[in-house]
Amino acid sequence: MKRVGQLAAFLLLCVFAFPQIADVVPADNLVVEGVPKIPSTLAEQVDRYNNYRGTTIDSWDPLKREMLISTRFGDTTQIHRVTMPGGARTQLTFYPDRVSLAQFSHTKNDSFIFSKDVGGGEFFQIYRYDLATSDVTLLTDGKSRNTDPVWSYAGDKIAYGSTRRTGDDVDLWEMDPANPKSDHMLAQLQGGGWGALDWSPDGQKILAQEEISANESYLWLVDSSTGEKTLITPKGGNEKIAYSSAWPISISPANNTVI
Repeated sequence: MKRVGQLAAFLLLCVFAFPQIADVVPADNLVVEGVPKIPSTLAEQVDRYNNYRGTTIDSWDPLKREMLISTRFGDTTQIHRVTMPGGARTQLTFYPDRVSLAQFSHTKNDSFIFSKDVGGGEFFQIYRYDLATSDVTLLTDGKSRNTDPVWSYAGDKIAYGSTRRTGDDVDLWEMDPANPKSDHMLAQLQGGGWGALDWSPDGQKILAQEEISANESYLWLVDSSTGEKTLITPKGGNEKIAYSSAWPISISPANNTVI
């Protein structure tokens, strides 16, 4: 009898010392039928194949064989610098929010611009990162949605879209990132689907896209001095056309044609 009591105590100790492996429990909104139980240990083994990170080349240094990349080493994607082929990356930004669109200018490598929102709100702001000091300067107003910054070929200006005026319409703005006070609205536009695509090599025109829907968009040339815009694609016909940004739409430096 004494041995039976000792055996029962041992088994009870094993139950508490080595708890049973839990199963993955489907969410309440799922109806699961005929699916075998999935142990949590299997989910942990598979998770290493799901939890991966990718790397994107954001911008080439215009003067050196270096580049800016974006990748995730924590919870969010940040900007890193790679200074040689096969070299280690150096992390430059450290924000709780995702950072994207890091771009050197076409002529200078002392700084770059990048885009970031707060808390996933998509009210993107544009910043300037000084590589000599690591200082970061907010270039936009900190409130509106600011998108699609593109550098001029001379490397002294950017064009971008902003909802600053009404909160809904995206106007075309222009700025020298080295001088945030130069920021000004270039063209007042109507609708929320506008975005800057490219500059002409001489800096006199800005290629802009007006997106109406997934099936309808138009291309315009905007005078970088006056803001006057000229439609360069057909409009008003029975058949609607959308110009996809999957392949970058730009102005050819060779002959100033849109490709």
